[in-house]
Amino acid sequence: MHKPHRGSMQFWPHKRAKRAYARLRSWLNRSKEVKLLAFPGYKVGMTHILMQEPNPNAPTKGMQIQVPVTILECPPLKAYSVRYYKKTLDGMKVVSELFSKKLDKSLSRKIKPTKKDGKEPEDFDDVRLVVYTTPVFTGLEKKKPELFEIGIGGNDAKQKAEFAKSLLDKDIRLADVLKEGHLVDVHAVTKGKGFQGTVKKFGVKILQHKSEKKKRGIGNLGSWTPKKVQFTVAQPGKFGYHLRTEYNKLLLKVGNNPKEINVKGGHLHYGNVKNDYVLIKGSVPGSVKRLVTMTEPIRPMLKFKPFQPEIKYISLESKQGR
Repeated sequence: MHKPHRGSMQFWPHKRAKRAYARLRSWLNRSKEVKLLAFPGYKVGMTHILMQEPNPNAPTKGMQIQVPVTILECPPLKAYSVRYYKKTLDGMKVVSELFSKKLDKSLSRKIKPTKKDGKEPEDFDDVRLVVYTTPVFTGLEKKKPELFEIGIGGNDAKQKAEFAKSLLDKDIRLADVLKEGHLVDVHAVTKGKGFQGTVKKFGVKILQHKSEKKKRGIGNLGSWTPKKVQFTVAQPGKFGYHLRTEYNKLLLKVGNNPKEINVKGGHLHYGNVKNDYVLIKGSVPGSVKRLVTMTEPIRPMLKFKPFQPEIKYISLESKQGR
């Protein structure tokens, strides 16, 4: 009798991330405005707000609704270099790189900054900006910055190059990149769960009490012939710490006054926010203090129109003992 494998395939394979923050490999190519397409922030925690219902067709039209939000602290970014790309038969290749003259000392904790400086090539097809974070400005004990690449919107490579060079020796602020009332994609590495069994990892059915040897496991590993275990067979192993993307999250607030969101006694396992911050509707992957990257939506909802959220109240009550 044929019986398909039990449990959900979910995201496949269950591969652990190589680092604690997202690796981005594709960027929005429909943006006509020359601007940065991403900004990172450290996950602070969650709270709730009261806001005016933005949907004119909702049953709660004109009423105040309670919305759970995630807080991200977003200290300023600093530019490390401008990278020039050229299309080849093997894909996009770096042909040159211009480095910033003003680098923080903390960057030496991450890499050994190079002294070799390239020149702007005459012919290139794309430009991206390499940036690094400034966790020393936050209340975290972390000092080692994260280093990654950010795409630039626009259709003209020359304009993108001039824009990127203008950012080399400046601090990049949150308000220069993201706007409230818009949609963003959220990229983060999920919480690590350690070594887990098949029930938690794949959601297989728990066997009856008369089953032989085990209840929270699978009946067998596969067929007798061929003598091979298929990759689809649910088996125990390390679970979590996966790179995940959540599309079209609503950005409800972009603020620069931390007193508006600092709760009594500080945020649980984080402390107080000291920099610019954002409020994102709903939850966000990853643990507290982990870096989360927000990008322009790569497949936005067609009927969505940006709006100005009317937030009436932000809960500042302590989350201790909740």
